[in-house]
Amino acid sequence: MSVYPIIMTQSQFTHRDNLHYPFEERGLQFGDGIYEVIRIYHGKYYLLEEHVDRLFRSAEAIKIKLPFNKEDITHLLLELLERNKMNTDGKVYLQVTRGSAQRNHIFPADVLPNIYAYVEDLPRNVELLQNGVQTITERDIRWEYCYIKSLNLLPNVLAKQAANENNCYEAILHKDGIVTECSSSNVYLVKDGKIYTHPAAKNILHGCVRMAVERFAHKLNIPFIEDSFKVEEIGLADELFLSSSTSEVIPIVKVDNQEIADGKPGKITRQLQAAYESDANIQESNLKHTV
Repeated sequence: MSVYPIIMTQSQFTHRDNLHYPFEERGLQFGDGIYEVIRIYHGKYYLLEEHVDRLFRSAEAIKIKLPFNKEDITHLLLELLERNKMNTDGKVYLQVTRGSAQRNHIFPADVLPNIYAYVEDLPRNVELLQNGVQTITERDIRWEYCYIKSLNLLPNVLAKQAANENNCYEAILHKDGIVTECSSSNVYLVKDGKIYTHPAAKNILHGCVRMAVERFAHKLNIPFIEDSFKVEEIGLADELFLSSSTSEVIPIVKVDNQEIADGKPGKITRQLQAAYESDANIQESNLKHTV
């Protein structure tokens, strides 16, 4: 993946090599900030409005006053693609921190937030989308406010690394035996034609693709039930899948070395993948949506 040369910083644009921050930067020293990762297909954003809305919710939750409105940041993000002549599949990483100030746990006064965004190529991983992925289960040791898309991701990083060390794509997190989500995605269980997933409470991220999956399910007349399931129920699932902006909708075919059902992607997951591609206006696809 390659990062494009022009980045957005504050409300301006510059070459990526020109961006520097003081060592006393609250995102670096406290993780005092928020972020969004926005998917791009054929040079156009997917679910941009949903991501901008969540950025503002996260900022309000940790009391960062953003120096722009939703329309302003939307225009800046669109201009970022134009300046980079971006016309392929990729993503934008957007970060906002409380700013640069002398290190003190108390919020600094009269300090502007630090803001930047950059574009990166990200081709679709058709092989994983088609064949599914393996995962492990890990205890959820994160804080209670995961609905805030904050920079405090060390528990997520540790879980993702554990998955990687076990040759797995993701780690399914659980707390007191209840599945919450994955280290960087939402997770769903399919049983008897119904989709189950953890309620959109404060202890999970309210994924933008999660919202789209719920919308697809309603359109397809598939019951979408916000009811958490237990780790022990995973082995009884008819299907299992995960979703995120970078993963799309990916089948999970094995958990902790145990196959899910027959070890192949299921019918409902395939229907949701097809709905995703249609909604994202993905013109060319190598995915086979039949099972």
